[in-house]
Amino acid sequence: MALIAEEIVEEWLNRQRFFTIRGIRLGVNEMDILAIRRDGSDWDLRHYEVQASINPVGYITSVPMAVQRAEGRASGSAKLRNDKELQTGVREWIGKKFNLAKKADTRDKLCRGNWSFHLVVGEVRYEKELEVFERSGVEVTRLSEIIANLNAPGARPNTASGKDLCDLIAMGAS
Repeated sequence: MALIAEEIVEEWLNRQRFFTIRGIRLGVNEMDILAIRRDGSDWDLRHYEVQASINPVGYITSVPMAVQRAEGRASGSAKLRNDKELQTGVREWIGKKFNLAKKADTRDKLCRGNWSFHLVVGEVRYEKELEVFERSGVEVTRLSEIIANLNAPGARPNTASGKDLCDLIAMGAS
């Protein structure tokens, strides 16, 4: 599911004239999508992570490391988290997904500048978690919005790398 969702996001970005690179492996880490577009005299630089669950059972983020150690709670525990645990979990997730030195180095080697961070989500169990992401500077986009944009009247080109996939999605929507 994740690879299909990434392909949909990549197609959406390509139609907005972004050059994209998907699935950059850095040892055990990966960067889902890097997107670059010239915007006048400036560069529009974006790093996307895609979480495309249809039936979420828990949080996007892990239980904060300190809570795992202190309480023995499993990293993927779906137990309701307080505001501090949510904020810490999101901060740790952002650190792992966007702020690792080797990821920043890779982005800078590709294009030096101010990269914005984006999270694309399918269904989520805890909306409050998305609010914490947005307050932390990560732009959140729903996969359903992207699909709707790809299916908008006049939005489907005759040829594109992701056209077949988008046509299948459009068939399911009608």
